Amino acid sequence: MMEYSVNTRPLLQESESESDGEDGILDVDRSIEQDDHIVVTKDIKPLFKLREPSDRYNLAYIIFYLLGMTTLLPWNFFITADDYWMYKLRDVHSNQTDDGGSRTELQAGFTSYLSVASTVPNTLFLVLNTMLSQKIRLGVRMIGSLAAMLLLFVLTTVLVRVNTDSWQEIFFIVTLTSVVLLNIASAVLQGGLFGMVGRFPSRYITAVVSGQALGGIFAALAEIASLCLGASSTKSAFVYFMVANGMLILSLIAYVILARAVFFRFHMADKVESTSVQYDPALGEEACAVPPQSVSWLGVLGKIWMYGLSVWLTFFITLAMYPAVTVLVNSVGAGSRRPWNDVYFVPVVGYLIFSTCDYIGRILAGILKWPRRSAWLVGLLAALRVVFVPLLLLCNAHPRHHLPVLINSDVYYIIIIVLFALSNGYLANLTLICVPRVVDATEQELASSMMAAFLGIGLACGSTLSLLMVRAL
Repeated sequence: MMEYSVNTRPLLQESESESDGEDGILDVDRSIEQDDHIVVTKDIKPLFKLREPSDRYNLAYIIFYLLGMTTLLPWNFFITADDYWMYKLRDVHSNQTDDGGSRTELQAGFTSYLSVASTVPNTLFLVLNTMLSQKIRLGVRMIGSLAAMLLLFVLTTVLVRVNTDSWQEIFFIVTLTSVVLLNIASAVLQGGLFGMVGRFPSRYITAVVSGQALGGIFAALAEIASLCLGASSTKSAFVYFMVANGMLILSLIAYVILARAVFFRFHMADKVESTSVQYDPALGEEACAVPPQSVSWLGVLGKIWMYGLSVWLTFFITLAMYPAVTVLVNSVGAGSRRPWNDVYFVPVVGYLIFSTCDYIGRILAGILKWPRRSAWLVGLLAALRVVFVPLLLLCNAHPRHHLPVLINSDVYYIIIIVLFALSNGYLANLTLICVPRVVDATEQELASSMMAAFLGIGLACGSTLSLLMVRAL
């Protein structure tokens, strides 16, 4: 902080130094006390704006992309390995694992238990992260969560090669316990990542949310590739989990590299001086130092609540229908023994096309950034997405007991999925981009962490509602 003196004496007024040649050098402190024309101030802003260092080779951008993919790693890979779970929990006295025979009690309940074990701890710790962010250092949260996820995925990979037929119930419990711990670690990682990227330009926020969508594309392609190759459920799962282990190791190394970069340290540094000193001319001395302002949760919430409501509503509507309802929508030509209708329709349309359009929507939001000055308009657009609920319920989803099939066309269903996914990705990214613009620099990390909490609550609420949507068919 720079200290300087300002002489406010009129230009032609004789000074003491001019009248008294013997005192050629005056005592500075004495002159401050005796002459009320001199005011000592302390500059709380730099004279020159610091030059932002460059992101060499777009390294930070690429690392944020990778970390975005990693946040949803447990969900994407565990859902993709559905055939593996059905094999592990099969009736060992029967040759059938799922299709063509009735499911066992463990098979029938696994998906719903997996959903609960994923969304509930994830949401809880996304909310708690807003408190952890003020008490636990960012590096500890990021490295600790990545290391925990790696250890849990290694355990899951080892269990692929272990024969668990004689202790299926224990395997069931161990798996769900690891899912709970994985999603706790994932929530801490996600909350820390969104809080961190909120301090960076909007293109880096786009990198994180686009990376999340890219993870869904990657998982869908892995599933389609396994179908094409005819790999067994255990071999496919082993490959999935080994890839996940590799991504986690790469993410851990990448974050350590990122944390040492000058570009990263520049944006993570406090933009405001921690203390400032005021001078009171009436007292002729420095007033008490002003302590750094603490970030108010309610104050930040008051600024971002509409954007938080928008991202909650966006994911609430999306998760109410996807994947619980969309995975039940079959091709109108199902049963024709054609690969497209019977094998590839659901993976391609329900997963790959949705994830790809969701990814494109997030990219478009980073380019257009509209509307970025009207939180109410963003909320209105999010609310209008409720129209997709009846549209998807009236598609060719089976089994159904209550509603008729009114949209009996593969083309119309694909158009609905494209618009559904594009709007989800666009609004998800837009809300996260807008939030750092409406808060102070010291509030950006907390505000972005709150948005991650709103997002997680939307996921949990939507997943719960999806059970009712399936029954409404």
